Amino acid sequence: MSKHLFANEKVMTQYLGALLSEEEQPVDELQPVAKLLERIHAPMSDSPPVVKAESVKELEKTENQANIKDIVEKNEKQLALDKTPAQRQDDYFDGEFQALFFEVAGLTLAVPLKSLGGIHQLGEVNQLFGKPKWFKGVMLNRDENLNVVDTARWVMPEKFDKKLEESLNYQYLITLGDSQWGLLAEKLVNNITLRKEDVKWRGKTGKRPWLAGVIKDKMCALIDVDNLNQLLEQGLDSREQ
Repeated sequence: MSKHLFANEKVMTQYLGALLSEEEQPVDELQPVAKLLERIHAPMSDSPPVVKAESVKELEKTENQANIKDIVEKNEKQLALDKTPAQRQDDYFDGEFQALFFEVAGLTLAVPLKSLGGIHQLGEVNQLFGKPKWFKGVMLNRDENLNVVDTARWVMPEKFDKKLEESLNYQYLITLGDSQWGLLAEKLVNNITLRKEDVKWRGKTGKRPWLAGVIKDKMCALIDVDNLNQLLEQGLDSREQ
């Protein structure tokens, strides 16, 4: 444990408390959608082809439908990130729920079992160029490519240094929901049954939407898997939301 970032419970408690107490900023409103695609015009000639009014209307209809679909998809993704903590609780937890606890660099994290995709022994990871530093690469598992996330670098990039990197001993890959994203873990702790009142829930939307709350008696960060997946898809780490 002396090699890890958090050497004692006091430091861990202070760090988790800081995650919850930071001043949170409102999520920026969606930017206006880009202008409609320019219409395709026939090339100029001495005898330009006749374009029926119905064809023009059909083209405009198709373009509008494409843009409406794009708007809907963007808003659905944003709404997932904009849900209040109470809504996130209702999505994940109904009465008692179970969570898997695992350790990374001395920090304990928990994933609700109903949001857990799977647990895999860490195998060969193929690196990809042009990716964020926290993206370790791709691991092949039963003909499926799993995206490997350096959990320590992602969760606490502000504290990640060479010493911490050299101390890490990742053993497992924990996949998230139905996605191909997986978090690296050094140690699996256990499964624990929790109640809503066992968690100090994140107060409001804004910073760190990946953090559902802190489990009071365990000094443990509870992960909001849906929001975490959204951030990973956008190429963001926990500091960049």
